[in-house]
Amino acid sequence: MSQVQATSTKPYLIRALHEWCVDNSFTPYIVVQVNERTRVPMQHVRAGQIVLNIAPYATGGLQISNEEITCQARFNGVAQSLYVPISQVLAIYARETGQGMAFEQGALAGSGMELGGVVAGEDLSGSAEPGSSAPEAPSDPEPPAAPSPKGGHLRRIK
Repeated sequence: MSQVQATSTKPYLIRALHEWCVDNSFTPYIVVQVNERTRVPMQHVRAGQIVLNIAPYATGGLQISNEEITCQARFNGVAQSLYVPISQVLAIYARETGQGMAFEQGALAGSGMELGGVVAGEDLSGSAEPGSSAPEAPSDPEPPAAPSPKGGHLRRIK
């Protein structure tokens, strides 16, 4: 019996959590590990990562495909095109509650173990990463610190 190569669950989970956030009037944030393929404003990258607001009001033309996330967003009033490979997304969560998912760094394979854990919404204090693509209208408060895939408040899903 031959093994069937399934597509990754990661982009489907990202799309589902984005939809859940929007449906519940939460602000969806993604944590991105920046590499040479990632196209984001480098002045907002801290410790190799950036946190992005991907709410409908903060982005234009948001597309979450199985390979990448693309959109237009404003940073300090300047519109920029963003490109994020799905493999570079470390987490997606709701700003207001901290609920979401964290992924293993670079995970894209279709295995069920690619999931780093579920963010419980607890202990998300700390300094936020600048660079959220908030709209030009009133600025959003700083997002909570990005959940770490290896943090103690995460639990592995099996």
